[in-house]
Amino acid sequence: MRPQLQEMALSLLPSPEESASRPELRHFYQMLRDYPERGGKGLRSELLLLSARAHGLQEGGPGWERALWLAAALELFQNWVLIHDDIVDDSDERRGKPALHKLHGVSLALNAGDALHAYMWAAVHRAGLDAGMDEFLNMIHRTAEGQHLDVSWVEHGEWDLQPQDYLEMVRLKTGYYTIVTPLRLGALAADQTPHPDFGAAGLSLGAAFQIRDDVLNLTGDPAKYGKEIGGDLLEGKRTLVALHWLGAASETRRQTFLEQMRLARTEKDLAVIAELLDWLRESDSLTYAHEVATQEAERGLTLLRGALNTAPDQAAAGELLGLMDTLIRRDA
Repeated sequence: MRPQLQEMALSLLPSPEESASRPELRHFYQMLRDYPERGGKGLRSELLLLSARAHGLQEGGPGWERALWLAAALELFQNWVLIHDDIVDDSDERRGKPALHKLHGVSLALNAGDALHAYMWAAVHRAGLDAGMDEFLNMIHRTAEGQHLDVSWVEHGEWDLQPQDYLEMVRLKTGYYTIVTPLRLGALAADQTPHPDFGAAGLSLGAAFQIRDDVLNLTGDPAKYGKEIGGDLLEGKRTLVALHWLGAASETRRQTFLEQMRLARTEKDLAVIAELLDWLRESDSLTYAHEVATQEAERGLTLLRGALNTAPDQAAAGELLGLMDTLIRRDA
């Protein structure tokens, strides 16, 4: 993430040293700043700023601060959603450090996430763009729908799912806030009407992005990935790799897998989980997932190139397409 965006986001948050007389509130303010201070790659905010430039907004020129505040709001959205997501999944780590609820307990972490949600709206307000409010509302609604599908399947033990079910879920959960909304917000920051193909392009690219992330959760380098390898298995996530593997697995292996998935994370047998991880890594399901990700990526990039074909700043549009290509083909 750009240091300037991190500073802008943090400027909205109370300072533990200056803003509280009670030690409990100083602790609260420290919690609010924890995930934002951990940083992150800032992929979504960078995509927003590149979109703004592609649509004619010059960096540092009139209107640029509006784009920066929208980008800072997007980073705050990412942080409060991650706090809640880590609680739901009972994740151990986030960005190489213990998850917030592991450090302070679920109740305090949940409250911190709720508060960051409010500060996100403060950043949107600073941007002074009415259409930005609508975009953030739509993004939150769609992301929550995708999260509901994801969590509902886990809560109800649902494994009778098809690849299309998975793709519908990730397009909602990942596609909007990772690709569609940043593209649209960048155009709006530049006082331009977002291209109608940003929707379809972003949903395909978001699916490709999430499939790559699922694969990295099985095969990635922990030092680069920033989350625990195999965490999706521990959390019982319905991934494209797992669904495809189940469809071809022997009955014995299938039952072993499902028996572990019925257990809570803390009850799972880590030795068996390690064996499941090996089974998935050795299967052709990883190849299948790569193929689907490639198809989604190519479709999305084709639509996005067409949408940006008449953008005012073609150099910035080229940078945006390059970043998008890197995101969906990343190996870390």
